[in-house]
Amino acid sequence: MITKSPGLFIAFEGGDGAGKSTQAARLAEALESRGLTVLRTREPGGTPIGEKLRSLVLDHGHGHIDAHTEALIFAASRAAHAGQVIRPALSRGEIVLTDRYIDSSVAYQGAGRDLGTEAVRTLNEWATDGLQPDLTVLLDVDPADGRRRRTAGDTAEDRMESEADEFHARIRQAFLELADAHPDTYLVLAAQLSVDELAARILDRVDALLAAPGAAAMRDRSTA
Repeated sequence: MITKSPGLFIAFEGGDGAGKSTQAARLAEALESRGLTVLRTREPGGTPIGEKLRSLVLDHGHGHIDAHTEALIFAASRAAHAGQVIRPALSRGEIVLTDRYIDSSVAYQGAGRDLGTEAVRTLNEWATDGLQPDLTVLLDVDPADGRRRRTAGDTAEDRMESEADEFHARIRQAFLELADAHPDTYLVLAAQLSVDELAARILDRVDALLAAPGAAAMRDRSTA
């Protein structure tokens, strides 16, 4: 069943340290300055249960978490996020900007943890009842550059960030393959571009979406 929703759903993806949060904030500011209603959110998290699951899967000190358990925790958080936050906002006609969505699980658990990208995608499409972004902004970052960015300040790396560069290289490749497979719904940008240039290019693409008739016409791809 394909359903229609009046809002616009944009996901920001990329490796750790790519600058997703910065660009989501810049886009939200630009859109809100025009009087548009924007909801910024993140994954894992976005709901009370999602934030608890975020702590379990990203914070150090919870013991060993095997790959299957990790994938299921992310999917559970995403199910709550999609059902409780994203869908209601889209129904209200809002623009939803999420820092990570399904592609992160496909890349991190499917490719990074070797669980299989199709298996992880199927799990998450079931968890979200087929909810797909209208646009995915992929900020492509070299793993070594991403680590330099993450460790430049005083913030310690979380459990996923602290994985070896080889793990992050597999993730980067998976993100690029996802974008290559669906070029019409992805905007791929080099993360090393200036913050202002990235923000301008993203806004240009979103403006084109907002101007297109039926921009959010086919978001859901779940079957009845």
